[in-house]
Amino acid sequence: KNWAAPWTNEEQTVFTPLNDYTATVIGSVRDGIDFRRILWDDILYVGNVGGISPYANNNNDHYEDLEALGPVTGNLADSNILQGVSQSAVTQSAASSAPTDIGVPSNATAGIMTSRAASMAFFSDGTNRAMFRFTLMNQMCTDLEPLKDVSRTPDRVRQDVSRSPGGDSRIFLNSCVGCHAGMDGMAGAFANFEWQYAGDDKSTGFIEHTPGVVSLKHLINPSNFEDGYITTGNSWVNYWRNGQNWLLGWGPAVNPDSQGNETGNGARALGQELANSQAFAQCQVDKVFETVCLRGPSEFINDIAGGVQDRVTRDSIVGRFTSTYNYNMREVFTDVAAHCRGS
Repeated sequence: KNWAAPWTNEEQTVFTPLNDYTATVIGSVRDGIDFRRILWDDILYVGNVGGISPYANNNNDHYEDLEALGPVTGNLADSNILQGVSQSAVTQSAASSAPTDIGVPSNATAGIMTSRAASMAFFSDGTNRAMFRFTLMNQMCTDLEPLKDVSRTPDRVRQDVSRSPGGDSRIFLNSCVGCHAGMDGMAGAFANFEWQYAGDDKSTGFIEHTPGVVSLKHLINPSNFEDGYITTGNSWVNYWRNGQNWLLGWGPAVNPDSQGNETGNGARALGQELANSQAFAQCQVDKVFETVCLRGPSEFINDIAGGVQDRVTRDSIVGRFTSTYNYNMREVFTDVAAHCRGS
């Protein structure tokens, strides 16, 4: 839980209750499933024990009750207590008792990205770009700034982005477009999602997915640049397959355009695009290093030999993770623990 909890909120704090996002990560590692599935599959882990609230779309009581049971009756290492289920089946079943709570259909689920916790953190307010940014940070170990590439096509940059911030178009051309060209190209995958809540309490809200309907947040501030991109659906394009960000190690293209940019529709397809990258695989190993060894694989101070050995070992584990282990995170924890034993 402590490993995954910071990924579930913008503050990146570990001090947050158990939720469907962290439970799904815990179960996925415990069961040794292909960890790429957390970004695209119709998957969710829920508690299967008496005396706790049922899963609900508009509160987190189910997971907080499970956590309150303690390490014996609420033991998340027990597959009889924490079980993997179909995310769409659970959320749509929960919606039956509250008609306004619209469960995400199976063809639109995208693992943790469409979990209740992630939706509350990254789909609420804003423009849904936060979901894309924090997925990069949490699952590819990079932020937008290192990926800035002003040479990418800006045709997907939305109307709400000024092309002359402060009256100076050079700022957009030399800075803003570097992030927005790639981000807006892919963040359109979330066009049909919204976090609905009343008043100031986001915690009682619910995820809303409306097929074929673009949420109004994608159309805000059109006067900032009227000739900007108008979102009409959930299509996306990955312009970062070309230019400097090919170094993220994208997997084989499934539906490339004439320039070799991968294209798709919806969060699930985008999740597959991100999860099949080399950056995703290396990020998972790096995060395990930081958790088990209490350092990243490049953080040896005043010990060049030790730092080199960490990186060599990291690269070797990444290779096994993507091939021999079939993306089984349990094996990664085992290998990293063996490498760091005694340190």
